[in-house]
Order: sequence, then structure tokens, then C-alpha cells
Amino acid sequence: MHNTFHQRLCALLPAGASLKDIILLTLAFLALIASFFELPLPIDAGWFTILLCGVPLIYEAFRAVLKEHNIKADLLVALALLASLYIGEIFAAAEIAFIMQLGSALEEITVRKAQSDIAKLVSLTPQTARRLFNGEEHLIAAEFVHTGDIIKVLPGETVPVDGIILTGATAIDQSVMTGEALPVDKSIGDSVYSGTINQYGAFTLRATKDGSDSSMQRMVNLVKNADAGKAKIVSLADKWATYIVLIALTTACLTFLYTGAASRAVTVLVVFCPCSLVLATPTAIMAAIGNATRHGFLVRQGDALERLANVSQFVFDKTGTLTFGKLQVTALQSFSEKYSNEELYQLAASAETQSEHPLGKAIVRTYRNKCTQPLLSVSSFSMFPGKGLQATINSEKFYFGNSKLLAQAKISFSSNNSENITPYLKQGATIIYIANAYELLGFIALADTVRPQSSALLADLQQLHVSTTLLTGDNATAAASVGQRLGVSIVQANCLPEDKLAYIRQQQAKGAHLCMLGDGINDAPALKAAHVGIAMGGIGSDIAIDAADIVLTKDKIEELPQLFLLSKKMLQTIKLNLIFSLTLNLIAILLAVAGVLNLVVGALVHNGGSLLVILNSVLLLKWQGAKPKATPAQAHEKSYAL
Repeated sequence: MHNTFHQRLCALLPAGASLKDIILLTLAFLALIASFFELPLPIDAGWFTILLCGVPLIYEAFRAVLKEHNIKADLLVALALLASLYIGEIFAAAEIAFIMQLGSALEEITVRKAQSDIAKLVSLTPQTARRLFNGEEHLIAAEFVHTGDIIKVLPGETVPVDGIILTGATAIDQSVMTGEALPVDKSIGDSVYSGTINQYGAFTLRATKDGSDSSMQRMVNLVKNADAGKAKIVSLADKWATYIVLIALTTACLTFLYTGAASRAVTVLVVFCPCSLVLATPTAIMAAIGNATRHGFLVRQGDALERLANVSQFVFDKTGTLTFGKLQVTALQSFSEKYSNEELYQLAASAETQSEHPLGKAIVRTYRNKCTQPLLSVSSFSMFPGKGLQATINSEKFYFGNSKLLAQAKISFSSNNSENITPYLKQGATIIYIANAYELLGFIALADTVRPQSSALLADLQQLHVSTTLLTGDNATAAASVGQRLGVSIVQANCLPEDKLAYIRQQQAKGAHLCMLGDGINDAPALKAAHVGIAMGGIGSDIAIDAADIVLTKDKIEELPQLFLLSKKMLQTIKLNLIFSLTLNLIAILLAVAGVLNLVVGALVHNGGSLLVILNSVLLLKWQGAKPKATPAQAHEKSYAL
């Protein structure tokens, strides 16, 4: 019961906040209010706030100086707090302690770095392998496989090590490595990667790498090390802390020597405290994160929006990001007078119900979603791995497969047939030919379809003067077709995870700031290395989501320009907050030196500045950027589907 209540309570807290922090800040605030109204208590309630908020602050400030030789803004706050206590201003000391602890808590919530869940990626790494030795099969740990070992892989199993197929034929799901929507047919002499999935048919391979140096293991290492170069946010107050402390102490000492008034010197220290500077960045970030959440973005890294504002290039994965990542029948055409398009579709779907091949499953799924005619019974069925299948329906023999199957059945097609098929091949579609024992009857084209919002998204980004790049593990034909239709600036195909990471590194070396959008495990290293990584939350893998700074929870990619504009508005708000804070502090310091401000009034003015900073940041919660308008030439692409 207790654990359930605790879990529900924690679920109500802001992301990154702990129940302990919230309770302590609440108690400290209540004690501060009691001190302000001078409630009749045995001791001033402000001491309780000082105990909760001030003591940890003083400890950390002096520990940083003595052990780390690092002067932070907290040191000045600690000195002001101690000085206030020395002259008996308990409330002033308490409110300084509380406001700084509040700022620290906000900064911790927004800037805390969420570590990627490497364990999930490691769990995908094959654990065992079936090694063949002296005619016997031995189950061993995958990491003990050595180059040259003969390994057997059964249907549905994960390939344990990189290698070359020696016997058998199958289709391999390589999406974990390349992101390809289509499985790849493999036969003797073809290469396979560890971590990919054997769709059907047993085969043997000769290992070309040790198990400890497999493709999947290398990707684990890439994700672990990819974010080493990411810039870490440093608050302005801490960046200039040494100078602020020296100037504050010097000013306070000179004020005391000139006026002889200790309270005036302490007031100088109090108004010098960089509370509003500390709050300037985290409050704006929190408000912007709240705005982003309403648009379907989950910001996992506090400083991600600050980095996004400086992005000059957006890099996209194709499959599952700009496309739906799901095979569909996109075209169907009959060349026969005997069979209509609908009848040919019915024949193909009926035959493919007997197949375990992903292409066959896609045909059946699409047929059932769009057609009402019942499937036909199949009296005989034969698979030809890497080619297709043969089925007998209504006492007639049919072939469904690729050009290799047609050649095997000695079925040719005319130049007119080729003219009808070629446009789909240029678009990167996969063609399933349908024939009987005598002639080609027609074809079905399958492809991953482009999201209708993708074209508008790319057009909007162009209006915002940022370049776009497409990195995909898909073949060059499919990549070029999508890139051309959407107007992507740069297209690179056949990319493995290390290729995507290499591109990110190369562009960063040239000074470019990149935002990477992806959804697959193969995108994780690039997502981690980019200045900002955004993962598709709806269909994205857990690994990609854990590697990303921001998650698009509803997969509404058309909201990306809004997020980009919001990040820039947030940066403007932070700069305005900083300018206001510095100006107010300067004026307050001059008035404190002149004796116009006493300690309590100085503390209230100084905290009033912090309140105004917070209110200015809150305006970001409802901010709505003006979405760029696509030109007529760009707008017509919105209805395009591959």
C-alpha cells in the first residue's frame, strides 16, 4: 500500500524532481512565511529555513573552494547569508537561503542529464551461438565465437556473429542495423550481421569476426561513447563567479570602511547575490518544456532546447521517420484480359497466406484492410527461398515472386510490361510478379509510404533557412526517390550505424550544429552524438528513445518547426532575463552603497527581480510561433505517397 501511494505521488512531480526535494522546499517556504509574519514561536522560524536550505548551501560552497579549488556563485551567497546572521537579520538570511535552494532545484530538474539505457541495447546482443564442430552442434556464448567458426542459425533466431552464408537461403530483417523496412533475401556467399533476425529457413555461416567484435557489439560501444563531445551548460553566475565574489567582497569592504555601517556592507553582499541570474535560464527552460509538451514533445535533456536554437542542419532517418516504416501495397496492375486487378490481388493474397515471408505478410495485411472479397483456398504450395513461391488455386498453377522466379519458370515479359514496371522500380518499390505456367499476368508493387506531413515539414524548415539531410540504410534508388520528392538537400543511402555517426562527426568538425531525427536502433549512435537528438516516440525503439534528448511522443513531425521556433524564443527570453537581472543588480548595488536600501528592503528588491524573471519566463508557456508558409510549389507535394 505504501509503495503504491509513493509511486502515485512521485508521478505527480515534475520530471527530474524528487519527493524529498519537494517536501524540504515546502517546509522551508512555510517556515519563511512564519518568520516574515513573526509568528509567536520559541525561536524565529527562519532558523528552520536556514537549517534546511542554508546549511547545505554553505557546506557545498566551502567544500568546492577547499577540496575542488573551485569558486562558484554559491560562495557569495554563503558569505551574504553568514553576514546577515552575524548582524541578526534572520529573515534576510532565510529568504536568501530559500531562493537560492529553489533556483538550484529548478536547475537540477531542467539540466539533469538523463543517461541512455545501455542495458536495453546490450540485451539485444546475441547471447548464444550454435557452433558446428566435427559434425556436432554445440551451444556456446556468442562472445566465444572466433573468426572462421561455422555457426548454424535457425528460423526466427538472431544472427549471433558477422559472417558469410555457406549453406541455405533466407530473408534477413536488417532493420536493427540499417533501418530498412524491407527484409533482404540472402543466399550462399552473402554477408549477414550480428543482431539481425533470420526470418525463415535454417542456414550456416562462417564467422568473419570474433563475437566480441560483432556489428551489434560495436554499436553498443558507439552509443556509450557518442555523446562525449556534447557541450554541457554552465550557468552565467558560475561562469563569472570568481569575479562576482571578488567584486562583491571588495565593494562590501570599501562600503564598511567608508561608512562604518556593517548593515550597509551586508546589504551590498545581499543585493550582489546572483539569485535572478541563477533563475534566468532554468525558469525559461522549464516554461519552454511545458510549451513543448503541449505540442507532443517530451524534453528529456534540460539544455536540449538551448542547443536546438543553434542548430543549422536537420538530419533525418527515412524509414519510420519521414515514412511510416511499414510495407504496403502501393500499386497493382494486371496485364491479362482474363484477370482484373482485383482478381489478381485476390490470387496473390490467397497464395501469400501460406508464406512466412514479410513481403507476403504485407500483401495479406493490406488486402484484408482494403478488400472485402474472401480469400481463396490453396491446394498446393511451394517456397523458393530468395525467389518467391508457387501455388495452385482453382486447379491452376501460379507463380508469385521476383525476376529470378520468372526466369526459373521460363516466363518472359514484353517491353510494354517493362515500361509499366520501371517507374515503380525507380521509386525504390519492390515488385512481386504474378504469372501462370504460360505468361506474366501482372505485378504488385510494395513500398514504405511517405508520411503526408513530411513534404510540408521539409518545406517549412527551408523557410527557416536550415539545411536538410537524409541518412538511410535503404538502397540508393529508394533514398533518391524520397529525397527528390521531398526536396531534401543531401541524400546518403546504404548507411550503417557507424556511417550515420561518421557523417554527424564530419559535419560537427566543420562547425555545423546538427539535429538528428530517427526511430530505429541503428539511429541511436547518431542521435546520441548530434547536438540534439529527437526520436519518434510512437513507433521508435526504446534504444533510440533512450539515446535522444527529445522524444516526439505522437509522431507528429509537422510540429518540429514550432519546436525549433520555440527554442529560439526561449533563448531570447533567457538573454532578456540576464540583461534585466544584471541591470537590476547594478542599480541595487549602487543604492545599497549609497545607503538608500536597507538590508530587508534590499533583500525584497533583489527577490522582486527574481520574481519578475520568473514571470517573464512563464510567458513562454502559452507562446505560439508563426508557422512558416510553404510556397505553392512546395505545397503540392503534401499529398504525395511513395
